[in-house]
Amino acid sequence: MVVSITSRRMPDGPMPDIDPYLSVVRHPVVADRLCRLREASTDSAAFRRLVSELSALLCYEALDDLGTELRRIDTPVADGVECSVVAENVLVVPILRAGLGMVPAIQETLPLTDVAHVGLRRDEATLESVVYLNALPADLSGRRVVVCDPMLATGGSLAKVCTMVADRNPAEIIVLCLIASEEGMANFRQAHPRVRVTCAGLDPLLNEQGYIVPGLGDAGDRLFGPPPAHPAAL
Repeated sequence: MVVSITSRRMPDGPMPDIDPYLSVVRHPVVADRLCRLREASTDSAAFRRLVSELSALLCYEALDDLGTELRRIDTPVADGVECSVVAENVLVVPILRAGLGMVPAIQETLPLTDVAHVGLRRDEATLESVVYLNALPADLSGRRVVVCDPMLATGGSLAKVCTMVADRNPAEIIVLCLIASEEGMANFRQAHPRVRVTCAGLDPLLNEQGYIVPGLGDAGDRLFGPPPAHPAAL
């Protein structure tokens, strides 16, 4: 089976024919990093670097409306120059374990962040996602939350975490993922029709094992190596 991936330059931002709350970043630099990330020959060190670079680019694209405040500063040649600085503190929520690979670059990009981890594992009997770690604050009123999930495959885990966040009354939820599947996006939209999603690629297929095709394989394994054998230790 051959699946083609478009590389032509297209406008950034929402794709109304698909989903008005989905932004696929169509930039040559993003396309280059994504191509290198997909390659099976890319080793773990290079893979981590590429995930970091893409995460920063996606964060930059998705959060162009960060809250700011005015400040007066002195430059080497002028005094009292008015400029703006970021004043909004964003809560970053990585879905473990692959989401951890996106966090450092996002924290380097955003001046003000907090991090709250959420861990999920699959129950082999029911095949449902089970929460084994929940570090979300009890009240997120007025906070903007960025959920990090590198691969939006079936959409089930992401939907579950976004529901957990939504129950805490955030100002907005934004999802950053490297690659989403069309099927996964459709499933996710059933639970969260208006959550903004920004990604670097939208792939057409899922295989029988639930991997995105052409995708890039298991992001967690490629970032951190194979997980421990016991599910509870993941």
